[in-house]
Amino acid sequence: MRVLHAMAGARRGGAEAFFARFVRALARRGVEQRALVRAEPARLAALSTAGAPADAARFGGPFDLVTALRFARAIRRFRPAIVMTWLGRASAACPRGRFVHVGRLGGPYDLRRFRRCDHLVVNTRGLGDWAVGQGWPAAKVHVLGNFADEAPAPPIARAALATPERARVVLALGRLHPAKGFDVLIEAVVRLPDIVVWLAGEGPLQGPLEDLARRRGIADRIRFLGWRDDAGALLASADVLVCPSRREPLGNVVLEAWAHGVPVVAAAAAGPAELITPEADGVLVPIDDPDALAAALRRVLGDASHARSLVAAGRRTYEQEHSEAIVVERAVALFRGLAA
Repeated sequence: MRVLHAMAGARRGGAEAFFARFVRALARRGVEQRALVRAEPARLAALSTAGAPADAARFGGPFDLVTALRFARAIRRFRPAIVMTWLGRASAACPRGRFVHVGRLGGPYDLRRFRRCDHLVVNTRGLGDWAVGQGWPAAKVHVLGNFADEAPAPPIARAALATPERARVVLALGRLHPAKGFDVLIEAVVRLPDIVVWLAGEGPLQGPLEDLARRRGIADRIRFLGWRDDAGALLASADVLVCPSRREPLGNVVLEAWAHGVPVVAAAAAGPAELITPEADGVLVPIDDPDALAAALRRVLGDASHARSLVAAGRRTYEQEHSEAIVVERAVALFRGLAA
Protein backbone atom coordinates (compact mmCIF):
# COMPACT_ATOMS: atom_id res chain seq x y z
CA MET A 1 0.00 0.00 0.00
CA ARG A 2 1.47 3.33 -1.10
CA VAL A 3 0.27 6.66 0.25
CA LEU A 4 1.07 10.04 -1.26
CA HIS A 5 0.47 13.02 1.04
CA ALA A 6 -0.01 16.58 -0.20
CA MET A 7 0.10 19.51 2.24
CA ALA A 8 0.05 23.17 1.20
CA GLY A 9 0.54 24.41 4.73
CA ALA A 10 2.27 27.34 6.32
CA ARG A 11 5.85 27.25 7.57
CA ARG A 12 4.59 26.27 11.01
CA GLY A 13 1.32 25.65 12.76
CA GLY A 14 -0.71 22.98 14.52
CA ALA A 15 -1.98 21.25 11.38
CA GLU A 16 1.50 21.28 9.87
CA ALA A 17 3.03 19.80 13.03
CA PHE A 18 0.47 16.99 13.12
CA PHE A 19 0.96 16.28 9.42
CA ALA A 20 4.68 15.65 10.00
CA ARG A 21 3.95 13.60 13.14
CA PHE A 22 1.41 11.45 11.29
CA VAL A 23 3.74 10.77 8.36
CA ARG A 24 6.56 9.78 10.73
CA ALA A 25 4.25 7.44 12.63
CA LEU A 26 3.05 5.74 9.44
CA ALA A 27 6.68 5.30 8.37
CA ARG A 28 7.44 3.56 11.66
CA ARG A 29 4.46 1.31 10.92
CA GLY A 30 6.04 0.37 7.58
CA VAL A 31 3.75 2.30 5.22
CA GLU A 32 5.49 3.33 1.98
CA GLN A 33 4.95 7.07 1.53
CA ARG A 34 5.87 10.10 -0.53
CA ALA A 35 4.91 13.74 0.00
CA LEU A 36 4.31 16.91 -1.96
CA VAL A 37 4.71 20.07 0.13
CA ARG A 38 5.73 23.69 -0.19
CA ALA A 39 9.44 24.40 -0.53
CA GLU A 40 10.29 24.64 3.16
CA PRO A 41 13.80 23.15 3.44
CA ALA A 42 13.36 22.00 7.04
CA ARG A 43 10.10 20.21 6.26
CA LEU A 44 11.48 18.59 3.11
CA ALA A 45 14.49 17.31 5.02
CA ALA A 46 12.42 16.09 7.98
CA LEU A 47 10.03 14.17 5.75
CA SER A 48 12.86 12.51 3.85
CA THR A 49 14.58 11.57 7.11
CA ALA A 50 11.30 10.09 8.35
CA GLY A 51 11.06 7.82 5.32
CA ALA A 52 8.71 9.89 3.13
CA PRO A 53 10.81 11.57 0.40
CA ALA A 54 9.18 14.85 -0.53
CA ASP A 55 8.94 17.01 -3.64
CA ALA A 56 8.23 20.74 -3.56
CA ALA A 57 5.38 22.61 -5.20
CA ARG A 58 4.15 26.18 -4.83
CA PHE A 59 0.43 25.44 -4.33
CA GLY A 60 -0.35 28.91 -5.55
CA GLY A 61 -4.02 28.47 -6.45
CA PRO A 62 -6.23 27.45 -9.38
CA PHE A 63 -4.06 29.16 -12.01
CA ASP A 64 -0.80 27.61 -10.75
CA LEU A 65 -0.24 25.20 -13.63
CA VAL A 66 3.25 24.24 -12.46
CA THR A 67 1.88 22.75 -9.23
CA ALA A 68 -0.72 20.80 -11.22
CA LEU A 69 2.04 19.34 -13.40
CA ARG A 70 4.22 18.46 -10.41
CA PHE A 71 1.28 16.85 -8.64
CA ALA A 72 0.49 14.73 -11.70
CA ARG A 73 4.15 13.78 -12.10
CA ALA A 74 4.45 12.73 -8.45
CA ILE A 75 1.40 10.49 -8.84
CA ARG A 76 2.64 9.03 -12.11
CA ARG A 77 6.08 8.18 -10.65
CA PHE A 78 4.93 6.82 -7.29
CA ARG A 79 1.65 5.16 -8.36
CA PRO A 80 -0.05 5.47 -4.95
CA ALA A 81 -3.12 3.55 -3.89
CA ILE A 82 -4.14 6.48 -1.65
CA VAL A 83 -3.59 10.20 -2.17
CA MET A 84 -4.26 12.03 1.08
CA THR A 85 -4.63 15.79 0.67
CA TRP A 86 -4.39 17.90 3.80
CA LEU A 87 -6.76 20.87 3.94
CA GLY A 88 -8.43 22.72 1.11
CA ARG A 89 -5.71 24.05 -1.17
CA ALA A 90 -4.00 20.70 -1.68
CA SER A 91 -7.37 18.96 -2.07
CA ALA A 92 -8.43 21.36 -4.82
CA ALA A 93 -5.07 20.96 -6.61
CA CYS A 94 -5.15 17.16 -6.76
CA PRO A 95 -5.74 15.78 -10.28
CA ARG A 96 -8.04 12.86 -10.94
CA GLY A 97 -6.52 9.43 -11.44
CA ARG A 98 -6.54 5.76 -10.63
CA PHE A 99 -6.19 6.11 -6.88
CA VAL A 100 -8.46 6.81 -3.93
CA HIS A 101 -8.42 10.52 -3.10
CA VAL A 102 -8.88 11.14 0.64
CA GLY A 103 -9.23 14.74 1.81
CA ARG A 104 -8.39 15.49 5.41
CA LEU A 105 -10.64 18.09 6.98
CA GLY A 106 -9.55 19.73 10.24
CA GLY A 107 -12.44 22.16 10.65
CA PRO A 108 -15.70 23.34 9.06
CA TYR A 109 -13.97 24.55 5.91
CA ASP A 110 -15.36 25.34 2.45
CA LEU A 111 -16.26 21.89 1.13
CA ARG A 112 -16.22 23.08 -2.47
CA ARG A 113 -12.44 22.70 -2.31
CA PHE A 114 -12.89 19.02 -1.46
CA ARG A 115 -15.33 18.19 -4.26
CA ARG A 116 -12.77 16.06 -6.15
CA CYS A 117 -12.21 13.83 -3.12
CA ASP A 118 -13.61 10.31 -3.00
CA HIS A 119 -13.67 10.28 0.80
CA LEU A 120 -13.22 12.71 3.69
CA VAL A 121 -11.28 12.06 6.89
CA VAL A 122 -12.29 14.25 9.83
CA ASN A 123 -10.82 14.35 13.32
CA THR A 124 -14.01 14.54 15.43
CA ARG A 125 -17.47 13.01 15.32
CA GLY A 126 -18.98 16.48 15.42
CA LEU A 127 -17.09 17.53 12.31
CA GLY A 128 -18.20 14.33 10.59
CA ASP A 129 -21.84 15.11 11.41
CA TRP A 130 -21.32 18.61 10.03
CA ALA A 131 -19.90 17.26 6.74
CA VAL A 132 -22.82 14.86 6.36
CA GLY A 133 -25.18 17.76 7.05
CA GLN A 134 -23.49 19.64 4.21
CA GLY A 135 -24.38 16.83 1.81
CA TRP A 136 -21.49 14.36 2.01
CA PRO A 137 -22.62 10.69 2.07
CA ALA A 138 -22.13 9.28 5.56
CA ALA A 139 -20.38 6.19 4.14
CA LYS A 140 -17.68 8.44 2.69
CA VAL A 141 -16.92 10.39 5.87
CA HIS A 142 -14.48 8.73 8.29
CA VAL A 143 -13.45 9.84 11.78
CA LEU A 144 -9.73 9.53 12.47
CA GLY A 145 -8.50 11.48 15.47
CA ASN A 146 -5.17 13.10 16.19
CA PHE A 147 -2.48 12.04 18.62
CA ALA A 148 0.15 14.00 20.53
CA ASP A 149 3.92 13.95 20.49
CA GLU A 150 4.31 11.50 23.37
CA ALA A 151 8.08 11.79 23.82
CA PRO A 152 8.91 12.84 27.40
CA ALA A 153 10.84 16.07 27.78
CA PRO A 154 12.75 17.59 30.70
CA PRO A 155 11.03 20.58 32.28
CA ILE A 156 12.15 24.08 31.44
CA ALA A 157 13.76 25.95 34.30
CA ARG A 158 11.29 28.57 35.42
CA ALA A 159 14.07 31.11 35.75
CA ALA A 160 14.62 30.79 31.99
CA LEU A 161 11.15 32.30 31.51
CA ALA A 162 11.46 34.92 34.27
CA THR A 163 9.12 32.94 36.52
CA PRO A 164 9.54 32.53 40.30
CA GLU A 165 10.33 28.97 41.27
CA ARG A 166 7.31 28.63 43.54
CA ALA A 167 4.82 30.30 41.19
CA ARG A 168 1.83 28.33 39.90
CA VAL A 169 2.15 28.16 36.12
CA VAL A 170 -0.85 28.07 33.79
CA LEU A 171 0.12 27.10 30.23
CA ALA A 172 -1.80 28.07 27.09
CA LEU A 173 -0.74 27.17 23.55
CA GLY A 174 -2.14 28.34 20.25
CA ARG A 175 -2.37 30.99 17.58
CA LEU A 176 -3.00 34.46 18.95
CA HIS A 177 -6.36 34.81 17.23
CA PRO A 178 -9.83 35.82 18.49
CA ALA A 179 -11.07 32.22 18.20
CA LYS A 180 -8.60 31.08 20.87
CA GLY A 181 -10.11 33.24 23.62
CA PHE A 182 -6.84 34.36 25.18
CA ASP A 183 -8.45 37.66 26.10
CA VAL A 184 -10.83 35.65 28.31
CA LEU A 185 -7.83 33.99 29.94
CA ILE A 186 -6.27 37.38 30.69
CA GLU A 187 -9.52 38.53 32.31
CA ALA A 188 -9.58 35.32 34.37
CA VAL A 189 -6.01 35.90 35.54
CA VAL A 190 -7.04 39.28 36.97
CA ARG A 191 -9.05 37.20 39.46
CA LEU A 192 -6.09 34.88 40.25
CA PRO A 193 -3.31 36.92 41.89
CA ASP A 194 -0.92 34.04 42.53
CA ILE A 195 -0.40 32.56 39.06
CA VAL A 196 1.86 33.18 36.06
CA VAL A 197 0.67 32.43 32.53
CA TRP A 198 2.96 31.07 29.83
CA LEU A 199 1.29 31.86 26.51
CA ALA A 200 3.03 30.09 23.64
CA GLY A 201 2.03 31.15 20.15
CA GLU A 202 2.12 33.94 17.64
CA GLY A 203 -0.49 35.75 15.60
CA PRO A 204 -2.25 39.02 14.86
CA LEU A 205 -3.54 39.58 18.40
CA GLN A 206 -0.20 39.68 20.19
CA GLY A 207 -0.16 43.48 20.43
CA PRO A 208 -3.79 43.81 21.55
CA LEU A 209 -3.35 41.02 24.12
CA GLU A 210 -0.23 42.67 25.52
CA ASP A 211 -2.14 45.95 25.72
CA LEU A 212 -5.02 44.22 27.52
CA ALA A 213 -2.65 42.67 30.06
CA ARG A 214 -1.12 46.10 30.73
CA ARG A 215 -4.51 47.79 31.10
CA ARG A 216 -5.67 45.10 33.52
CA GLY A 217 -2.49 45.43 35.59
CA ILE A 218 -1.17 41.89 35.08
CA ALA A 219 1.49 42.36 32.39
CA ASP A 220 4.10 41.20 34.90
CA ARG A 221 2.35 37.81 35.15
CA ILE A 222 1.86 37.02 31.45
CA ARG A 223 4.81 35.60 29.51
CA PHE A 224 4.32 35.89 25.73
CA LEU A 225 6.64 33.14 24.52
CA GLY A 226 6.13 33.30 20.76
CA TRP A 227 6.09 30.16 18.64
CA ARG A 228 7.62 27.20 20.49
CA ASP A 229 8.68 23.78 19.26
CA ASP A 230 9.08 22.41 22.80
CA ALA A 231 5.49 21.90 23.95
CA GLY A 232 6.51 18.76 25.87
CA ALA A 233 9.06 20.69 27.93
CA LEU A 234 6.57 23.48 28.63
CA LEU A 235 3.98 20.92 29.74
CA ALA A 236 6.54 19.25 32.00
CA SER A 237 6.93 22.58 33.79
CA ALA A 238 3.27 23.62 34.01
CA ASP A 239 0.72 23.07 36.77
CA VAL A 240 -2.33 23.17 34.49
CA LEU A 241 -3.12 23.48 30.77
CA VAL A 242 -5.88 25.89 29.81
CA CYS A 243 -7.78 25.98 26.50
CA PRO A 244 -10.10 29.02 26.59
CA SER A 245 -11.14 28.82 22.92
CA ARG A 246 -14.37 30.25 21.59
CA ARG A 247 -14.06 28.00 18.52
CA GLU A 248 -11.97 24.83 18.57
CA PRO A 249 -12.79 22.00 16.14
CA LEU A 250 -10.58 19.51 18.02
CA GLY A 251 -8.19 20.78 20.66
CA ASN A 252 -4.78 19.20 20.13
CA VAL A 253 -3.60 20.90 23.31
CA VAL A 254 -5.99 18.72 25.33
CA LEU A 255 -4.40 15.59 23.86
CA GLU A 256 -0.92 16.95 24.54
CA ALA A 257 -1.76 17.67 28.18
CA TRP A 258 -3.24 14.20 28.66
CA ALA A 259 -0.19 12.58 27.09
CA HIS A 260 2.16 14.53 29.37
CA GLY A 261 0.26 14.24 32.64
CA VAL A 262 -1.07 17.78 33.06
CA PRO A 263 -4.61 18.60 34.26
CA VAL A 264 -6.84 20.34 31.72
CA VAL A 265 -9.30 23.21 32.06
CA ALA A 266 -11.08 24.11 28.80
CA ALA A 267 -13.94 26.20 27.49
CA ALA A 268 -16.71 24.02 26.11
CA ALA A 269 -16.04 24.65 22.40
CA ALA A 270 -16.96 21.81 20.07
CA GLY A 271 -13.68 19.88 20.13
CA PRO A 272 -12.88 19.97 23.86
CA ALA A 273 -16.53 19.28 24.69
CA GLU A 274 -16.36 16.12 22.58
CA LEU A 275 -13.01 15.00 24.00
CA ILE A 276 -13.50 15.72 27.71
CA THR A 277 -15.75 13.94 30.18
CA PRO A 278 -16.45 16.80 32.61
CA GLU A 279 -14.93 16.46 36.08
CA ALA A 280 -13.43 13.09 35.11
CA ASP A 281 -10.54 13.70 32.68
CA GLY A 282 -10.86 17.48 32.50
CA VAL A 283 -12.86 20.51 33.55
CA LEU A 284 -15.18 22.28 31.13
CA VAL A 285 -16.43 25.84 31.62
CA PRO A 286 -18.80 28.00 29.56
CA ILE A 287 -17.32 29.86 26.60
CA ASP A 288 -16.52 33.54 27.17
CA ASP A 289 -16.88 33.31 30.95
CA PRO A 290 -13.77 34.60 32.77
CA ASP A 291 -15.38 34.13 36.20
CA ALA A 292 -16.05 30.44 35.54
CA LEU A 293 -12.60 29.98 34.04
CA ALA A 294 -10.94 31.60 37.07
CA ALA A 295 -13.00 29.48 39.47
CA ALA A 296 -12.05 26.25 37.65
CA LEU A 297 -8.35 27.13 37.59
CA ARG A 298 -8.46 28.09 41.26
CA ARG A 299 -10.06 24.75 42.16
CA VAL A 300 -7.61 22.63 40.15
CA LEU A 301 -4.58 24.53 41.45
CA GLY A 302 -5.85 24.46 45.02
CA ASP A 303 -6.88 20.80 45.23
CA ALA A 304 -3.94 18.47 44.61
CA SER A 305 -6.09 15.36 44.93
CA HIS A 306 -8.51 16.62 42.28
CA ALA A 307 -5.63 17.52 39.98
CA ARG A 308 -4.10 14.05 40.34
CA SER A 309 -7.46 12.45 39.56
CA LEU A 310 -7.82 14.55 36.40
CA VAL A 311 -4.30 13.60 35.31
CA ALA A 312 -4.84 9.88 35.84
CA ALA A 313 -8.18 9.85 34.02
CA GLY A 314 -6.80 11.99 31.20
CA ARG A 315 -3.94 9.58 30.69
CA ARG A 316 -6.35 6.63 30.59
CA THR A 317 -8.56 8.39 28.03
CA TYR A 318 -5.54 9.20 25.89
CA GLU A 319 -4.13 5.67 25.99
CA GLN A 320 -7.48 4.06 25.25
CA GLU A 321 -8.69 6.40 22.50
CA HIS A 322 -6.06 8.79 21.18
CA SER A 323 -2.55 7.34 21.40
CA GLU A 324 -0.26 7.13 18.39
CA ALA A 325 -0.51 3.34 18.30
CA ILE A 326 -4.31 3.38 18.23
CA VAL A 327 -4.67 6.18 15.67
CA VAL A 328 -2.06 4.67 13.34
CA GLU A 329 -3.72 1.24 13.44
CA ARG A 330 -7.04 2.87 12.61
CA ALA A 331 -5.43 4.79 9.75
CA VAL A 332 -3.80 1.69 8.26
CA ALA A 333 -7.07 -0.23 8.50
CA LEU A 334 -8.93 2.64 6.81
CA PHE A 335 -6.41 2.93 3.99
CA ARG A 336 -6.45 -0.80 3.37
CA GLY A 337 -10.24 -0.84 3.28
CA LEU A 338 -10.42 2.09 0.87
CA ALA A 339 -7.73 0.68 -1.42
CA ALA A 340 -9.21 -2.82 -1.55
